[in-house]
Amino acid sequence: MNNKKEISGRKLLGIAGMGWMFDAMDVGMLSFIIAALKLEWDLTPGQMGWIGSINSIGMAVGALVFGLMADRIGRKHVFIITLLLFSVGSGASAFTSTLTVFLVLRFFVGAGLGGELPVASTLVSESVPVEKRGRIVVLLESFWAGGWLIAAVISYFVIPKFGWQAALLISAIPAFYALFLRIGLPDSPRFSAIKEREKISALQSMKKLWSKEYSRQTAMLWIVWFCVVFSYYGMFLWLPSVMVMKGFSLIKSFEYVLIMTLAQLPGYFTAAWCIERFGRKFVLVVYLTGTAVSAYLFGSAETTAMLMTAGILLSFFNLGAWGGLYAYTPEQYPTVIRGTGTGMAASFGRIGGVLGPLLVGYLVAQNISISVIFTIFCISVLIGAFTVLFLGKETKSKELL
Repeated sequence: MNNKKEISGRKLLGIAGMGWMFDAMDVGMLSFIIAALKLEWDLTPGQMGWIGSINSIGMAVGALVFGLMADRIGRKHVFIITLLLFSVGSGASAFTSTLTVFLVLRFFVGAGLGGELPVASTLVSESVPVEKRGRIVVLLESFWAGGWLIAAVISYFVIPKFGWQAALLISAIPAFYALFLRIGLPDSPRFSAIKEREKISALQSMKKLWSKEYSRQTAMLWIVWFCVVFSYYGMFLWLPSVMVMKGFSLIKSFEYVLIMTLAQLPGYFTAAWCIERFGRKFVLVVYLTGTAVSAYLFGSAETTAMLMTAGILLSFFNLGAWGGLYAYTPEQYPTVIRGTGTGMAASFGRIGGVLGPLLVGYLVAQNISISVIFTIFCISVLIGAFTVLFLGKETKSKELL
């Protein structure tokens, strides 16, 4: 019986992880496509910022809408719908020739992506044994690094030779994979157990998040999600462009970002190892602090060696922290409002994802130095770390209700 559960858990991790990987491919490729579109469409820094931000506006809407839907119609159905939405939107983006149409499609891509991530982590958290839950969810997040690596490889080899359109068409492959997901994917056993006997409206779910019982963890999650998403999208969507600003060619910047991206995998794997030994709070506080220090060092780096070292550490700590955050968030709420709670925290965080790239675009246009910009992100991440330290409750080994 245990063996059957384990195989089932591995299968679920593989199915959810592959969806997560394709999502990461799309987001990762976007940072390279922004750099390519700047040259092809002669974009201003403000327009470049809007490409990243409209994606995050879509993610905010998607996380909210699909998080609520996950508590009504189930995790499985929402997982499939969101995956299809972003895949079709991504493929259609390849055929655009104007910034306006590209931005509209990026909104829909973002909506699918924003809904899929919190719902997938909720589905996995509710379907694996308590002693493995944190590790499995962090490992789920590690597929994100795989997707970024594929995105970096495709961008390095495909965009310079065949153009950004070819890269986007390749990223649309998940549309076919989403159809395969319908076959034999189980829904969350916890959702299946409560869906008939305990249903509450979407408004009641949202009110419950801010009731006396859950307001502390809701406030904590919203602050942390905002700080982490603000800094992540501000830094990572601009990474190839920042490398170009520091004097590297487009090809060389892609090459360096690919090397930095490799550091994401050990970041996830060490976080997965630590999370069941030292707890969720430990992982989040340590990895967020590491992210803050690395961001400061990256912004102030003056040599190629220092830039690469800081970039590698930034990838290592930041993505390890993401793994911890996705494991920690669903554990704050009972099953009846878990999709809503996780989705709304992610949705509020995406507001930071809108502001981060726009802020970088604005500050670059004002000739503000890269070191000042990355110091802002350093402070943001430190606020997130202190919020977890002082407001967060440890959920290691906690049985989900």
